[in-house]
Amino acid sequence: MQIDDSVVFVTGANRGLGLAFTQELLARGARKVYAGVRRPEEVSVPGVVPIRIDVTDPISVAAAAAQCTDTTLLINNAGVARVMESTLDSALVGAAREVFETNFYGVILTTQAFAPFLLANGSGAIVNVLSDASWFSRPMLAAYSASKSAAWSYTNALRVELREKGTQVLGLHVGFLDTDMTHGFDMRKSSPDRVASATLDALEGGLEEVFADEGTQAIKRRLSSEHADYLYPPAIE
Repeated sequence: MQIDDSVVFVTGANRGLGLAFTQELLARGARKVYAGVRRPEEVSVPGVVPIRIDVTDPISVAAAAAQCTDTTLLINNAGVARVMESTLDSALVGAAREVFETNFYGVILTTQAFAPFLLANGSGAIVNVLSDASWFSRPMLAAYSASKSAAWSYTNALRVELREKGTQVLGLHVGFLDTDMTHGFDMRKSSPDRVASATLDALEGGLEEVFADEGTQAIKRRLSSEHADYLYPPAIE
């Protein structure tokens, strides 16, 4: 998938990694970049086209897709996280439902809405923003990790189905990013700009997965070890 002259729809495009994607896409010559957001009036990046979308609302997703039928690349970036005190917290079920609506069902809704247009426009590509937490879970982020594990599983199934139709499906695995979601937390964070650049490099290179930081790469390598991270999650640094 080449970025130059592509038409891209990015969900959660108003800040963090989504914003970094829109800027990097424009810098690489994308013909059009749709910034999918809940409040289009807050989009201030010159050159992007703000589109109202709530990925948890099927009607909103369908309306956005109908406005952007020329899309050739979909980046499912919208995501939320909820920090809990314990896996036994009585509020965990409600938090998990909220997180899954965006991180899992939202990915399915947008993918199903846009995939027919990608195919009609020459197959195109889909990027799903996942996490290193797809492979392990800390108690305070149990709901988030479960949603990302589910999204990873869906991404793998989607890739198998769409590969034969010529649509590239790329899963982005990354740890903590220096965004509003992690503001106030003291840990090692990756630059959204660097992650966006690495992801688009991988996309243009024809890859199907990208591990965007050293920590994520190390976690992937250790999955088959006796001290795999899903058994012994790494300390937050």
